[in-house]
Amino acid sequence: MSAPKLFQPFDVGSLALDNRIVIAPMCQYSAIDGEMNDWHLIHLGQLALSGAALLTIEATAVLPEGRISHADVGLWDDATQAAMQRVLDGVRRHSDMPIAIQLGHAGRKASTEVPWKGGAQIAPDAANGWQTVAPSALPFTPGTHAPLALDKAGIDRLRDAFVAAAKRADAIGIDAVQLHGAHGYLLHQFLSPLSNQRDDEYGGSLENRMRLPLEIFDAVRAAFPAHKPVTMRVSGTDWVDGGWDIEQTIAFAKALEARGCSAIHVSSGGLDPRQDIPVGPSYQVPLARAVKQAVDMPVIAVGLITDFEQAEAIIGTGDADLIAIARTILYDPRWPWHAAAHLGASVKAAPQYLRCQPRQYRNLFDAPKG
Repeated sequence: MSAPKLFQPFDVGSLALDNRIVIAPMCQYSAIDGEMNDWHLIHLGQLALSGAALLTIEATAVLPEGRISHADVGLWDDATQAAMQRVLDGVRRHSDMPIAIQLGHAGRKASTEVPWKGGAQIAPDAANGWQTVAPSALPFTPGTHAPLALDKAGIDRLRDAFVAAAKRADAIGIDAVQLHGAHGYLLHQFLSPLSNQRDDEYGGSLENRMRLPLEIFDAVRAAFPAHKPVTMRVSGTDWVDGGWDIEQTIAFAKALEARGCSAIHVSSGGLDPRQDIPVGPSYQVPLARAVKQAVDMPVIAVGLITDFEQAEAIIGTGDADLIAIARTILYDPRWPWHAAAHLGASVKAAPQYLRCQPRQYRNLFDAPKG
């Protein structure tokens, strides 16, 4: 009997995955000056023992001003690289799960307080605050400090920073790069006509609004080893009339695929506080389905995927090639184990945990038993 679709192997480019479960990037707001620490070792270490196929490091800023908050992880200098190397060395001593990193820049949504302290924007002249940048000098919410519109020199510096971070990621053995083009952060800000009101070659038409994200993809793809995947996360829609929508997303996906993008991760929203999101189980899956029908590269679905049969149906019906889980796996760090048990599949477990296999699931763990 063949394994459930959720637990069948899958390749993203030349990266072989054990199953179709991806751990999405999740900000921890726990870094100091961009540097990872023991919290990240504990957090990523437990997820690397979950039985998922791929672990993605949280949104990692390519420049200090690209952090969402002052407590975000970065990869822009030797110190941030060394801190991440230490964490990854600890994780890899006990797990062979492939590890990806999401590289990004928050743009006008940067310079904020951590979520459990309200998450509000911090003024440039206040402690832990700085001047933000964006495609246009439009604040994220009325009454907040406006970003500076990036000039050509700023755009060139941004592109170079993505390339430098990708090279650092390769140097510490990261297996794949995901570029963050979703959730209202800088690359999404260039894509959406709601946030991009430029009148130069980076604004106006769809072709122009896609220009910088595509230039950054091309530059990172050229700098990162050819045998390692480079992927993109996008918001399939702004959920605001007149904003970025699924038709534009499909055009962007086709352009990425033509440039050698290895996969596209379809989320939504985050750009405009007027968004009206119909939140519910699998609410973003139709966006992934629409993209999958238009491209051949792998498509990853995400968004309130919590149920085992729900996840199996998304893969089994062809709505997406992989599913990504975030809050679901924070709540249940053994979700892939429990999904495999429910669906009658096998999953990898560390040898130290083999003796916990429930008697009714005798084939649950496929790791060798010593």
